[in-house]
This record gives sequence, structure tokens and C-alpha cells, in this order.
Amino acid sequence: MNNLKKVGIVACSNGLLTSSKEYVENLTGILKELFLEPVFSEYIYAENSVFQGSGEERANALMNFYRDNEISAIFDISGGDIANETLLYLDFDVIKNSNKKFWGYSDLTTIINAIYTKTGKTSVLYQVRKLVECEERINDFRETFLNEKDDLFDFPYRFINGSSMSGIIVGGNIRCLLKLAGTEYFPNLNEKILLLESLGGGVLQMTTFLSQLKMLGAFEKISGIMLGTFTKLEETSGEDAIIPLIKRFAGDIPIAKTQFIGHGSESYAVEIGKYYSFMDKCNV
Repeated sequence: MNNLKKVGIVACSNGLLTSSKEYVENLTGILKELFLEPVFSEYIYAENSVFQGSGEERANALMNFYRDNEISAIFDISGGDIANETLLYLDFDVIKNSNKKFWGYSDLTTIINAIYTKTGKTSVLYQVRKLVECEERINDFRETFLNEKDDLFDFPYRFINGSSMSGIIVGGNIRCLLKLAGTEYFPNLNEKILLLESLGGGVLQMTTFLSQLKMLGAFEKISGIMLGTFTKLEETSGEDAIIPLIKRFAGDIPIAKTQFIGHGSESYAVEIGKYYSFMDKCNV
């Protein structure tokens, strides 16, 4: 065990149900097979409704991992609604001076984008629990996390508008990103690629979210859009249901679509805050 590389495991959003313990044990086994030793926060499982400690307590648990020199990276295994409750208690100076990355997805979009906005550091939009669901991604994760390759970030995509776009990528879950609107944690969108994906919500909800982005001036500022999966919308209306909606609000700016960023078990990862260049490979 002492030869394993330590990684911190936190839950800054909703606490996990106790019925998830076997799932977490399976994840622990996978990480250990990769020579990673998971060190768990004391705030993982929900005790009162969805809560497992206050926002300040969950934030302190996260910061303890940032301050622990033995921890090489931090994986958040939660999701839900309450991650933004921790933002007021995070020490962004410590995060800025740390050499470790924060990994999470969905509601952790709030923390990931706040880290970029306040520190300029990148974080990884990816749920490490997905390794339990997709054996194929285990090797991609190994090559990326342990061997510093890009396997986990090399996801397929296709262009809907235009044929290329480049810029620092921000965003993630559309609902959770918009929790940051009007706050000091919302990213500057100028010349950025805006990544958008969603788990829940149909046409009405997506129209609401896209309307708010329009009112924020987002589509006049960004250099392009990368659409991930919109799980509920695609289940009811098809894989491309988001496309006419996004075109209505975003106009003719470059837009690409991937089925491999989002909540699906086969999802890859994106490094939020990193400069990306995307090109239509059919025209290269």
C-alpha cells in the first residue's frame, strides 16, 4: 500500500446514498489496480437529506487534500445540486499554488469553472466513477493519468457549423454553469470555446438555459461551441435534438457535437481552462 500514489476522494455536491457503497468499493479496487491509493474525505455519504456536512465542512475537506503534499490529485465522486455552497470557503490562493488537479463533472462544473476563473488553473471535467461502468476507459485513464498521454482527452466530434475553432475551453453542465452567472466565479467568455452538456431537461428547459446565455451575451463573445450529450433530451427527441435549438440562439458561429462528453458511461474527459483547437477532420 505504501508504494501506491495517493489521490483524494471528495463529495462536494450531494452526498452519496449508502446503497452506493458497493459501487465505491468497486471503484476503489480499480484505482488500486492502477497503483492509486484512494484517501476518502469524511463527507462522502448523505446523512441528512442530500447533505453530508455543511458547505464549509465539505470545502475544508477539499482544501485539506490540496494542502496534503502526499495527495497527487483530487477526484470528486458526487453530483447533484449543492456544490456551489462550497465556493465561499475555498482558498483559491492555495489552489493556485498547488500542482494537483481537481476532477469532477455535472454539478462540479461550478467548482471547476470557479477554479479557472479565480486562479487560471485547469481542472478535468470527468467523473472517475465512470471507470466502474466502462472498462474501455480504464486503459485511457491509465495512459492519461499515469503516463501523461492524451488518451482520455482524445474524443471524437463532428462539426455542425463551420470547420474549425480554437480557444480556451470553459463550461460543462449547462444548468450548473448558469449557477455562476452574475458571480465572481463565472468565467470570462471572450474568445472561449463554450462546452455545454446536460443530464436532465427537455426542450423547454434547454430553451430557458440558452435564453439566459443569450441574455448574458455569451454567443457574441465566444469563438465556438462544443456540444456534449444532452441525455434526457436525446432519449426523448433524438441525438441531434439540441442542434436546432443551439442554432436558433447562437447563429452561425462554429459548433461541433460529440457523443463522448457528458454523463454517459463511455464519456471521455475535457480539461477546462486549457487551450484547444478543433478541426473538421473530413476537410483536413
